[in-house]
Amino acid sequence: MRAVPTSPLSSASPQAGQPAALPVERRAWLRAAAAGALTLGLAGCGFRLRGALKLPFASLRSNLSERSEIGRELRAQLQASGVQLVEPATTGQSQPPADIELTVLKEQRERAVVGITSIGQVRELQLRVRFKFRVRSGKGRDLIDDLELLQERDLSYDEALVLGKQAEEELLYREMQSDIVRQLMRRLAALQPD
Repeated sequence: MRAVPTSPLSSASPQAGQPAALPVERRAWLRAAAAGALTLGLAGCGFRLRGALKLPFASLRSNLSERSEIGRELRAQLQASGVQLVEPATTGQSQPPADIELTVLKEQRERAVVGITSIGQVRELQLRVRFKFRVRSGKGRDLIDDLELLQERDLSYDEALVLGKQAEEELLYREMQSDIVRQLMRRLAALQPD
């Protein structure tokens, strides 16, 4: 019988109670296999990255404010979807034609105290963003009657951490506004204009 040479990795015996270390090549192969299995699993379930929505109209006129964060984000989403934004006419001019008209009726941030301590200090706030709108076709037919989208978030409050809580509050407002824009884009994508 011939002696079979052994590699330095196979001759090293693990300490008692410790698992043997895998060779570097095998670990890399296992990572690649796990990543491949995850990719196939996600592809098989229908997962895909969210891209720009396909909207059933080419142009939109709106009274979205340039100063509104919802307005800025919605304009960016619409332009990313290939929709031409038609500016409303100024006084004395005729309205330029558009496939859809989005009218913002109300956009409001709210902040309410919902919890206080036994000595009357604020303990919890509720933040809200309200966005009320209507959508009409270019021919004046109502596509979405007056509808209000509401987002709410609770925020614990501590007077000792005022600056941090203000930053957290602003972050929650931005998150709620983004949620409203996503909901509005889904509603616009489901429209059936003239």
